[in-house]
Amino acid sequence: MQQRLVDRDPEVPADQLIAQMVPPPTFDEVSFASYIPDPREPSQAEAVRKAEQFAGQVTKIRAAADKKGLFGKKKQVMGAGLYLDGGFGVGKTHLLASIYWAAARSAPASSGRSASSAPASSGRSASSAPASFGTFGEVTNLVGALGFTNAVERLSGNSVLCIDEFELDDPGDTMLVSRLLTELTARGVSVAATSNTLPDQLGEGRFAAQDFLREIRKLGSLFETVRVDGPDYRHRDLPPAPDPTTPERLAEKAAAAPDSTLDDFDALLAHLSTLHPSRYRALLSGVSSVFLSGVHTITDQAVALRMVVLTDRLYDAGIPVTVSGVPLDRIFSEEMLGGGYRKKYLRAISRLLALSRFEVPA
Repeated sequence: MQQRLVDRDPEVPADQLIAQMVPPPTFDEVSFASYIPDPREPSQAEAVRKAEQFAGQVTKIRAAADKKGLFGKKKQVMGAGLYLDGGFGVGKTHLLASIYWAAARSAPASSGRSASSAPASSGRSASSAPASFGTFGEVTNLVGALGFTNAVERLSGNSVLCIDEFELDDPGDTMLVSRLLTELTARGVSVAATSNTLPDQLGEGRFAAQDFLREIRKLGSLFETVRVDGPDYRHRDLPPAPDPTTPERLAEKAAAAPDSTLDDFDALLAHLSTLHPSRYRALLSGVSSVFLSGVHTITDQAVALRMVVLTDRLYDAGIPVTVSGVPLDRIFSEEMLGGGYRKKYLRAISRLLALSRFEVPA
């Protein structure tokens, strides 16, 4: 019988929410040594040096923060901060994941926070190591699911929190994360973050960094900003969206693909509204490929933002996507692509196009 995502209602315990905060599978094996700087872009080699230096620093800071002084009191030690700013596709996430793995693998044996204590189902290192990795959206979702105080307590033993794609398009979320980072850095947790510069801001790359530092002004002095330059995103042509298949052919392909799901697009969008975004990763657990029928342009902002989160989880898991209906590069309206969440939507389209190129053959 054909599986459907709309029939799934996953429950995710708090411990699992923290444990799943690891880099996507694409970055399982990355390291500073595996990053190959472009010799034409000297900032890349400098970024590798700075990131590796930061990774060595955070473990020492954590040890100092945990050390007890006279009368058994811990000395307050502030965490450090590193902010990697640059265009799309210049390797910032590679460096961020390298920071995570360097910290996770340096977990002291006596801490009880082993880098190898991954959930049995994943086979991957999890955040029971003294490091956590997530996108900005995943961090805000974590706080929403656990509550602010609980999230702080569960992350406060980390040596580092890595935040990919720090976003400045929602003032409420930005200030929520700013408050979280204030609490964590005061407890000795270091923070590494990345952010993409929009295509029309390349060449003016300091804008994103200035916005970041302004929004977290209480922490600004902690962060060292490192620029990572590379080819202008505007000169990279996105692959064309594959032609959508017919509903009949879509059903045939789904039936021939083991562990696939086939859903009506509107039904899936409605189902997503009933699940907290922190559960979207579990929603896709065990799924080999996703087939969507009746895809159309989304015009509601809340619906579109949920689709962005689902797309990120699909991309993290490398799950192919095949659709009928409109091409995936028309999934968001022109009005949305010109609005305040433009960066989110452009990223989602790029990722959906990439996933659609890996259709599962029938």
